[in-house]
Amino acid sequence: MPLKKKAKKGVKKTVKRKAVKRKIVKRKAIKRKPAAKRTMIKRKAKSAKKKPAKSALKKENIIGTITHYFPHVRAAVIKLKTPLTTGDIIKIKGHTTDLTQSVGSMQIDRVPINSAKPGDEIGLLVSSRVRQHDVVYKA
Repeated sequence: MPLKKKAKKGVKKTVKRKAVKRKIVKRKAIKRKPAAKRTMIKRKAKSAKKKPAKSALKKENIIGTITHYFPHVRAAVIKLKTPLTTGDIIKIKGHTTDLTQSVGSMQIDRVPINSAKPGDEIGLLVSSRVRQHDVVYKA
């Protein structure tokens, strides 16, 4: 019966690598237009762009921002900047959110209320998902 040789533990084989010679490549100089001409081109390009139309939602209509969302009960927490009452129509706008609805029920500390003043954090039932930092407008 032939005997098997045991591998020595902790011994690693080292492999010698050959040194690689790298060629130095000379790059050609890029011809650029004079600075005065470049700025004129940029100015023309900027002036050709149309200014975006102003949104119907202005800073004056901002009610507050979303600070938290509870998906199981579909409720949002809103930090108010202006007063809000039950029955008002609001618009919630964000990166992926665009929602218009009327205020059905509001709560502060689980107590139903009809109106809230600036600075309050209220709980509000919403019809679809909203996210933190979405802005609430009065429609």
